[in-house]
Amino acid sequence: MDQPETAQDLPPLGRAWRDPWVVTRENADPAGFAQDESLFALSNGALGVRGGLEEGDSPSQACFLAGAWERTPIDYHERFPGFAAHTDTRIPVADGTRIHLRLGDTPVRLGDGEWLQFERALDLRSGSYRRQLRWRSPDRATLLIHAERIVSFDSAALLAIRYRVQSIDYAGPITLESCISTARHATEQGDDPRIGTRVDGGLASTDAAAGDLLAHVLQRTTHSNIRVACMQQHAILDDSLDFRLANLAQHGVMQVFEGALVPGQSVTLEKYVAYAWTQPDGSDSDAELLARTAGTLTQASTRGYDALLGRQTQALAQLWHNADLAIDGDPATEQALRFNLFHVFQSSSRDGQGTTAAKGLTGEGYEGHYFWDAEAFMLPAMVALAPEVARSMLMYRHGTLERARAHARELNHARGALYAWRTISGDECSAYFPSGSAQYHINAAVAWAIRHYVDATGDDAFLRDVGAEMLFETARIWLDIGHFNARRGGAFCIHGVTGPDEYTALVDNNHYTNRMAQRHLRDAAAVAHWLADTAPDTYADLARRIGLESFEIMQWQRAAELMYLAEDAELGIFAQDDTFLDKPRMPAHAASEGKRPLLLELHPLTIYRHQVAKQADALLALMLAGDDVSVAAKRRNFDYYEGVTVHDSTLSASTFSVIGAEVGESEKAWRYFQDSLRVDLDDLHGNAAHGLHMAAMAGSWLSLAWGYGGMRVVDGELRLRPQLPDAWHRYRFGVAWQRAHLRVEVDRTGVRYTVTRGDSVRFRHAGELMRLRHGESVSMPHRTLEQASLQAVIFDLDGVIADTAVVHRAAWEQLAHDIGAPFDEPIAERMKGVDRRGSLEILLERAPHAYSEREKRVLEDRKNDYYVAQIACFGPGQLLSGARHAVESVRAAGLRTALASASRNAPLLLERLGIADLFDYVVDASRITHSKPHPEIFLTAASGLGVPPEACLGVEDAAAGIDSILAAGMRAVGVGDATALSRAEDILVGIDAFDVQRYLNRPPTVRGTAAEAVSNH
Repeated sequence: MDQPETAQDLPPLGRAWRDPWVVTRENADPAGFAQDESLFALSNGALGVRGGLEEGDSPSQACFLAGAWERTPIDYHERFPGFAAHTDTRIPVADGTRIHLRLGDTPVRLGDGEWLQFERALDLRSGSYRRQLRWRSPDRATLLIHAERIVSFDSAALLAIRYRVQSIDYAGPITLESCISTARHATEQGDDPRIGTRVDGGLASTDAAAGDLLAHVLQRTTHSNIRVACMQQHAILDDSLDFRLANLAQHGVMQVFEGALVPGQSVTLEKYVAYAWTQPDGSDSDAELLARTAGTLTQASTRGYDALLGRQTQALAQLWHNADLAIDGDPATEQALRFNLFHVFQSSSRDGQGTTAAKGLTGEGYEGHYFWDAEAFMLPAMVALAPEVARSMLMYRHGTLERARAHARELNHARGALYAWRTISGDECSAYFPSGSAQYHINAAVAWAIRHYVDATGDDAFLRDVGAEMLFETARIWLDIGHFNARRGGAFCIHGVTGPDEYTALVDNNHYTNRMAQRHLRDAAAVAHWLADTAPDTYADLARRIGLESFEIMQWQRAAELMYLAEDAELGIFAQDDTFLDKPRMPAHAASEGKRPLLLELHPLTIYRHQVAKQADALLALMLAGDDVSVAAKRRNFDYYEGVTVHDSTLSASTFSVIGAEVGESEKAWRYFQDSLRVDLDDLHGNAAHGLHMAAMAGSWLSLAWGYGGMRVVDGELRLRPQLPDAWHRYRFGVAWQRAHLRVEVDRTGVRYTVTRGDSVRFRHAGELMRLRHGESVSMPHRTLEQASLQAVIFDLDGVIADTAVVHRAAWEQLAHDIGAPFDEPIAERMKGVDRRGSLEILLERAPHAYSEREKRVLEDRKNDYYVAQIACFGPGQLLSGARHAVESVRAAGLRTALASASRNAPLLLERLGIADLFDYVVDASRITHSKPHPEIFLTAASGLGVPPEACLGVEDAAAGIDSILAAGMRAVGVGDATALSRAEDILVGIDAFDVQRYLNRPPTVRGTAAEAVSNH
């Protein structure tokens, strides 16, 4: 009896560490229990239960409700207008997990005995947490305690526990005391603002009762006026266990069960705990709350634990089907990815009343607040794996739109809506506005998420009914905090904001903010036109309700086109903001023991004066909205910002991993991937005890799908360019896309795509357009730019085939004279490669007065009349020397040809020049929505030819055109000034020097880093 037990004596619990579906821990050191409680927490988006021990008394064990929070006034020594007035704090509610033991009259205190073997396990297939402990008491009695639990996805707030105690060598009475405990209170902040806060008030018990069947407690917050009911019920599974009594405990209620054990015998109790709560302004009575909990318990106990567990497994089956995840050669990474996805999925709201908190419902970190990372990190993962969850997250934002309008007024915006930086109720809870309320980019994150969700799901009804209003109201704010800056050539500049990098605050032209605002404004304008065309009555009603005018939409478009996105000429990178590159780098300093961010070591002003980034900022902009930026530029930005980023935020690593994979930094991409993947499993930031990092967890999936899978959504189109990490033999992941499902399988030979659900999926592989129907598969080899054979050449028109630029210039100059607007060389240079409306906007920047939309259309027509009149006399004689031969030589080599011109008159001009029959496809301004340097025009040409972009060569005479070619993932040849066209692979003095054989028989040459400019899209 005194011989030590071995692991072989224990019943199986899935302890095989190689099982990528079961996460286990055998840590019996109480110092690590708080982290384990986070790791093994269960949730359903409404109720969160930390993974503690039923019979233990851990000070960090807690239960949370997404809808239960307290409001605490924020005290300022100096308060100014618009400062946040209060904070919302999610607080622990009554804990229904407790089951205490007695052997005879002796309470079982686990810390006093000997832990012979202990293991926790999280089964990712069933969403259940189970653990077992072989324990020897000070009196040498040995027990095997086995407990498992689920938090039901079927019910809003149901916890089910199966608890079994088996005797190894004990004979005698045993008592189980099943409690609802109200002893737990919110954690005080201390010196780390990431953990908790001062709570004024909290939950107080207002009623408690215990009977032979049910027991309950009622609680109420002091200030937020939220009431919570918690009720428990049991099922006894052994004849040797009987109900004894129920009573009120010091902190809660207790129901007691007694039985007897002999060696080899066990007693089992099933416990069901249900919660119900009110909204802050809810009118549900206590009786109604108790009736709801009683109804939930009746249904649960009728089904029984096994049936609930089966339904839980079914609920998760769709998630795992969509994830479709497998990694050959790395079970630890496969397991960690599933673990991370499970936590993001279970912590995300499903009822539209909340989104996903920074720590989910796994702990008290960040007070349970929602931030922008819900939309920028968690939502894109859920869009691909659980679209209904993503929709619910966005419905929460719509539900708090009125609060966002109020917040905008607090910050002196007469119209529009500004979402709170950190919140639960929708009100701003950030007491430090420089790194809180100043982060206006949250509006852009919400707008980006709306577009991403709609593109991926095809849910136009959501866009029509709620999304459009959110886009319009939030877009209005950009025109308030930015202006068309004459000192920067009329560019639209945004002032006094803080970007994702919170170590640089209150700056002008934060690159991330500007780039995301540009996308927001473009999308808002496009949706306005779409809504007016497809649902005119809905659009008219919405425009009337929010006072939206057509002039605003024009301003959105103009601000987007003229958005200031400065690229440092010397470094070739996007400046994080106007002053970032002027600051000295942060010197090394003596850090405290352990992983502590700079914000806990230094005064904010010390940090702000230096060139140091807490997390990815400009780089994140390139991940979310960088489809028009070349890989060469991304690589330069990656190299530079890696040197100044300290990654104090767990959000950072996944962005560096995604961009690292895109630009070919495979070793660094892998390292950052592992940092994001294991941030909580290995407690890399030392604060997993306070809750798990949901954005980092979602970011690990982005590192897989967006990084190694090369997945992006560009202009509503799914694009992939998979690659295989050196550490893996093969891998697989899935994507839910517009009511279908696409499986992506990658190995050393290439990639195989299969549609496993739905009618069909249209997507691009490495730029090549593909469409697969249900059940169909296609395999594609890995192909780099160097390996792609040249199949087509796409020519620009002006300055390459014919010199029509002088005619365009003359027409614009005549129009400028007509309206009294200045016209000079800088204006003419800015117009090169820009479409007609864009050129008109440039001309009108310094016009004597403003023009309406109707007047602008008249001016466009007048300019075009001037142009058409001049080209009427054009003929083959106006072809540039060697132009016809260049195009004919391409056709003679068996390649396809296309023309990509920003001129709407391109087809007419080709007829005049006598070369229309030499082009297989022509793209002019009527076929596109974005002008150069956006890659759309060249991608459209490649699509029209049926040729993948990497198999195309583009020929251009303007820097914007070269950038457009490179961003499309094509090889670029420049014609003209070597300095202006330095990013091209090859530069010719004139088109007469073009020799297609040079590009057929050699890979791209390297010109510094410019020749690496191959977009992932």
